[in-house]
Amino acid sequence: MKLKFYKYQGAGNDFVMIDDREKKFPISTELINRLCDRNFGIGADGLILLQNDENSDFRMVYFNSDGNESTMCGNGGRCIIRFAHDLDVANDKMTFNAIDGLHHGVVDQEIIRLQMIDVNEVEDHDKYLFMNTGSPHHVEFVENVKDINVYKKGKEIRNGAPYFEKGSNVNFVEVMSDNSLTIRTYERGVEDETLACGTGITAAAISAYVKNLVDKKDIKVKAMGGDLSVNFEENNHNFVNVWLNGPAVKVFEGEIEI
Repeated sequence: MKLKFYKYQGAGNDFVMIDDREKKFPISTELINRLCDRNFGIGADGLILLQNDENSDFRMVYFNSDGNESTMCGNGGRCIIRFAHDLDVANDKMTFNAIDGLHHGVVDQEIIRLQMIDVNEVEDHDKYLFMNTGSPHHVEFVENVKDINVYKKGKEIRNGAPYFEKGSNVNFVEVMSDNSLTIRTYERGVEDETLACGTGITAAAISAYVKNLVDKKDIKVKAMGGDLSVNFEENNHNFVNVWLNGPAVKVFEGEIEI
């Protein structure tokens, strides 16, 4: 069987995109893992199905590269906004459902804007913060983030207390002199550092604001794969109207035997 696929990336966070409006994609952990394999498949951080949805323009179903369906992916969400727009499934302004609920998306020329879920609880510990921005995120502020062994340290934190088997994504963040952030992320499910993580970038921006490390609510964040921004409103320690912004583009399309 030949499978039509599309490859998209947002800040280097790359995804195999499938137009599954007819629900013909044979979902299996082994197949998705193989398609995401960078040596034996297409190669990606994850795979995303675009499906029909009764209450919005479409539904997003996201799988990590290990083949398991996962929690919300911010850059994947931005990529599916571009994908839906390219397919004429949606106009410049759209809504879609994902595992964490309804999202709004905007296509503004090169910039794709994704409204994230509200963040109503931030755990502020001595050495780190933890929150759910659609996916669970551990955030640590460090100096010289470029020197951090993200794979080694991220893996230890991801599997250790208090996360254990359920795990958490792990972000190392440096505050720059211009109130911007630089971030590196170990992603659960990919089990490695990725070039960018949208829900992690969102968590980093909110964490920096909570810690009074930045003095604004429109924060630029530099990831390994590119520059994004996060803006939000704060209402009594609740973070609402949270938007993740940046480019997302099609890389190529093709067919593969499955």
